[in-house]
Parts: sequence; structure tokens; C-alpha cells
Amino acid sequence: MTRRIALAVLAAIVAFVVLGPLVWPHGADDIDFSSRNAGASLAHPMGTDQLGRDVAARLMTGGRITLAVGFAAMGLSLGLGVLVGVLAGYLRRLDGWLMRLTDMFLSLPVLPLVMVGVMLFRDRLSATLGEVTGLFALVVLAIGLTSWMPTARVVRGAVLSLRARDFITAAEATGTRTGAMITRHILPNIAGAIMVSAALGMANAIITESALSYLGLGFPPDFPSWGRMLSDGAASLREYPARALWPGLMISLTVLCVTYIGDDAQQNAGRTAQS
Repeated sequence: MTRRIALAVLAAIVAFVVLGPLVWPHGADDIDFSSRNAGASLAHPMGTDQLGRDVAARLMTGGRITLAVGFAAMGLSLGLGVLVGVLAGYLRRLDGWLMRLTDMFLSLPVLPLVMVGVMLFRDRLSATLGEVTGLFALVVLAIGLTSWMPTARVVRGAVLSLRARDFITAAEATGTRTGAMITRHILPNIAGAIMVSAALGMANAIITESALSYLGLGFPPDFPSWGRMLSDGAASLREYPARALWPGLMISLTVLCVTYIGDDAQQNAGRTAQS
């Protein structure tokens, strides 16, 4: 039941940010000084900000940015983690080296490291790729390259457990090559562990991007990610608490739903392994 509710709420959030701008009458950057700092109304159900911009429209646009960063960073970290985990678990001669590399990255403070990377390279990438594309690529790379380690450990453990199975021994005895062994026998049987890591990686990427934007190191104010909107709303929290409430609620609901889905996938993977 919890998984179904989480899937339904997550689907509603995705529909809100993807389909909402197609039917919503207000644009994210439409300025109306006559409606500035307005409360909830029929015209603006979530109110307006200090420039009269519709908060709901900005949540839709910001959700696209936040979810895009989450998916892209999750894909990068998942790819690196699965690669390292499979190689470490199946090729025992690489296990020690790859796990020490993983331990080294785990010992680093992730958020300060990401902040330093963004501050050092944001101007260069923005000048080369454009402000939005450069910042998007930088944030995705910074999050993805510093969050693959838990996936690597989970996948390595699943592969080590899988190597003790009879069908793996039989496949090795028939002379199956390493590449075929990984693609045909290893990866399909650790799909549950990969799904768990994907869900948790998505949640971690959204939280990290929101933290960067909240600290002023993410997207600029004219590109309203949820973290950026939360940062802007915090400045007037006492007078207009709804400005921080709505983006904070969207971040919390998205992360909560993704986490529930990941927990359910982990439980299903555990039951499948036991059977």
C-alpha cells in the first residue's frame, strides 16, 4: 500500500512539473507588480512572489530543473557504482584496489567537496557551454562523481553473493567469457540491488542540488530550481512563509516517495534472494 501511494504521489509530481506548464495560464517569469506578494487566490492558488510572479508556475519550471538534475546525476553515479561494484565483486584481483579507492572517496566530505568544485569551475563551464548548460553539467558531474560509492558497495556485495550460486559455477565451467558472464548472468540477477541504489541515488541527488541552490551555488535566481526558491523564500520567511513552504514541501514529498519506492524494491529483492 505504501509503495502504491508513493508511486501515485510521485506520478502526480512528475505530471505537475512536466504537463503543468502546458496548461497553466501563467509563465514562470511573468512579472506583475500589481499582484506582488499576493496570497492564495483563484488566479494564483499558491500566491505570488516579490515581483508578482506566480509561485505555482515557478514550482513547475523549478521542478523540471530539479528532477532533471536528479535523474542525470543518479544515472552518472549509478553507472560508475555498478561498474566498480561488478568489477570488484567478480574480478577478485581488482577487488582490493577498487574497494580502497571507494573507501578513499567515502572518507571525503561530500558537500564541501561539491561546493569547492562548483566554485572553481562554474565560470569556466558557463563561459564555454552557456550559463544554464554549464551549471547543469557542472552540478550533475559534481554530484555524480561524489555519490557512486554506496552503489559500488551494494553491487559488490550482491555480486559476491551471486558468485556462490550453482548456475554461475556451471557457466564458468562451460567457458563463458567474462563480458558475457557479466551481461547475461550477473547484471540481470542484481537488478533489484541496482534499482534500490537508483532510488536512493535519485533522492540524494535532489537533496544535494537543493542544498547547493539554497547556499547560492546552484542555479541563478532566474532559473528557479526548488532549492533556489527555498533560498529566496527563506529571506522573507516571517512575512510570507508560503514562499518557502511550497518548494520545501515539493522537495520533501519527492525525496520521501523515492525513498519509499527504494525501500520496497529492497524488500522485494530480499524476498526474491531468499526464495
